[in-house]
This record gives sequence, C-alpha cells and structure tokens, in this order.
Amino acid sequence: MAARNEHHASAVARYFEAWNAAGPEEVTRAVAAAWAPDGGYSDPLAEVRGHDAIASVIGGAHEQFPGFSFRLTGAVDGHHDTARFAWELVSDADGSAPVAGFDVITLDADGRIKDVLGFLDRVPAAA
Repeated sequence: MAARNEHHASAVARYFEAWNAAGPEEVTRAVAAAWAPDGGYSDPLAEVRGHDAIASVIGGAHEQFPGFSFRLTGAVDGHHDTARFAWELVSDADGSAPVAGFDVITLDADGRIKDVLGFLDRVPAAA
C-alpha cells in the first residue's frame, strides 16, 4: 500500500537528498534538513546518532562507491510516524546496482527523521 500521507514521501525524498548530496557541505545541509538533531541511523555496518555522525556514514559510502547514486525502488509505504521503502545504489556510468536494501524510518512531530533502521538485501562479494 502506498504512503497515504505526503508526510512520509517528503521525509523519504529528503533522506535521498542527503544520501545523494555532492560534497561534505551539501551532505551536512541535507542531513540537517532530513534528520532531527538527535536522529539516528543504523544498518548492519553502522550505528550512529547525531548529524555529524550520520554525515560521516554518508561520506564513507560516497568514498566506497564514487560515481553511484541511491535510488528509490517502488513506493513508500507508511502509517502513523513510520515508513518503509526499498532502494538501490546505482552506478551513474552503467546503471549497475551492486547494493540494494530497504529502510524503515520513524519521524518526529515535525516530519524529520528520528531513526533509520537499514537492511541490506544485496551487497558485492568481498574481493
């Protein structure tokens, strides 16, 4: 079921803006727009809280996968203060998507992200 509330879709759009921001200053601005000040992010590789730590995780992904962008796959599904959605990490050069997963976010009363629980469904094989 698609998100019934634009609140969820807007929060997810800001989330992708943060992950796809170019350069540290843009990442910092986008994280501040998407997350509550004490917001958190957790996936199998990281568990952090606060804008600086979240921006650092995003910067690390950019370093590991230069020339890639995060893309929403499918619809955002949400209710109350929670939404879930699937995504892929796509090569800007050839369209390959070596990483994919889904995230569950909870929002505060202002529509900013309180917490992200990320799950990895597809990851590249270790070299």
